Amino acid sequence: METAAHLETHRAALTGHCYRMLGSVVDADDAVQETMVRAWRSFDRFDGRASLKTWLYRIATNVCLDALADDARRERPVEAGPVGTVDDPLVERPRSHWLEPVPDARALPADGDPAELTMLRQSIRLAFVAALQHLPPKQRAVLLLTEVLGWSAAEVAEGLETSVASVNSALQRARSTLAARDLGDTQASLSAGQTRLLERYVEAFERYDVDTLSTLLREDATLSMPPFALWLRGRASIRGWLLGRGEGCRGSRLVPTQANGAPAFGQYRVGPEGQPHQPWALIVLEFAGDAIVGWNAFLDTERLFPLFGLPASLEV
Repeated sequence: METAAHLETHRAALTGHCYRMLGSVVDADDAVQETMVRAWRSFDRFDGRASLKTWLYRIATNVCLDALADDARRERPVEAGPVGTVDDPLVERPRSHWLEPVPDARALPADGDPAELTMLRQSIRLAFVAALQHLPPKQRAVLLLTEVLGWSAAEVAEGLETSVASVNSALQRARSTLAARDLGDTQASLSAGQTRLLERYVEAFERYDVDTLSTLLREDATLSMPPFALWLRGRASIRGWLLGRGEGCRGSRLVPTQANGAPAFGQYRVGPEGQPHQPWALIVLEFAGDAIVGWNAFLDTERLFPLFGLPASLEV
């Protein structure tokens, strides 16, 4: 029992690592559980040459590499197809196709020091995790072990049972791929202006003041709604959606949470007459300066809301 409890202290850190590798909090939970099982079964062979945490990361990385062997990468709607219009049909793709959000509380260790938590929070941002999905699995692992966890090339080579030269080559290619992608705002925390912007967003959304909401968006902001492939770009298109097919969001209430190192909300739409508000979307916002540049509304509430500890309905 003592061994199991010791292993459990590393669950959040391992979940964050597996999430970066897999792009899915559900798959990350499965991978961490498999990691714990493998670690428990082989604990008598743990020789202590590396720390327990390092040993667990090695196991978790290989579990993820096994899981990624035959799977296509996860992506965001903005990468899956051309920008749409408010009149386009809503085509749904399976859950396994899309990048999923992760609760900060599940992916960030509670006992991490401030500098470590800053790095880990930045490494679960949607834009960064989406970019990771463009790397082959081995490159993804090498980049995360070196750039996020701070392992040396020799440590990575030992953990992945490869050569230092192979690790350095993979790292160079991974860095080159990420350098060509827009990783968005890398601030570790919200500025004072962004905090006020967030307050205005909540106030305007709950009043359903679409004109004010539009002013909070950058001119080229995007709106996406997984599992639907449709995504929109620009204030005019998003405003048109909110006043048209998105009109059912009028009267919604927002419950704050944290996802992917960013502000997030459980959105509850008006329920049937006399009934409480019902779950509709997990909203994750992305900022660029003092403007919203990404409005991500994940609609798989049945799966996501319990993971975020959000209520099944909302009395207002």
